[in-house]
Amino acid sequence: MNTQPASAYFIEERKQTLVTHTLSILVDNQPGVLARVIGLFSARGYNIDSLTVSEVSHESHVSRITVVTTALPEVIVQIKSQLERLVPVHRVTDLTEVARASRHEKPLERELALVKVSGQGEKRLEALRLADAFHATVIDATTEHFVFEITGRVNKIEQFVEIMQPLGLVEVCRTGVAALNRGPEGM
Repeated sequence: MNTQPASAYFIEERKQTLVTHTLSILVDNQPGVLARVIGLFSARGYNIDSLTVSEVSHESHVSRITVVTTALPEVIVQIKSQLERLVPVHRVTDLTEVARASRHEKPLERELALVKVSGQGEKRLEALRLADAFHATVIDATTEHFVFEITGRVNKIEQFVEIMQPLGLVEVCRTGVAALNRGPEGM
């Protein structure tokens, strides 16, 4: 017995892949602007993987919001379109698209993390050795713990944190992604 759908249209099973994009948003540096931008994400159920904000021009009172988000490709287009319509937004640049257009896999992205590790004896020596291999800097230390500062790509930070887990990882604080286009042009 054939169990086709009752509709004249066949149900096509489409498997779409989520994509991760880094968006750079120039906004007025005013109270409530960040809340409006983030409110757009939360109201529509869009996810934010990373968020950083800082004033980039004191004279013109402009801030840069860098958002890393993961969604279906159509949703990324919607996010950019909706962000561009917000009044305090001057410009939205999809750094991921710009990088791909110039034949790069990703934009220049870096993150900073502070990683606290507690341990003694061999574990302490191993943590120091691995920190050196990752170019992490000791910024605080006692006989019972270290706090390492590490900068780099997101995957480097994640790998370092994972390696420190069995050595006595206590806590991690991460800044979020800072990103720029490659090449001489600005946003």
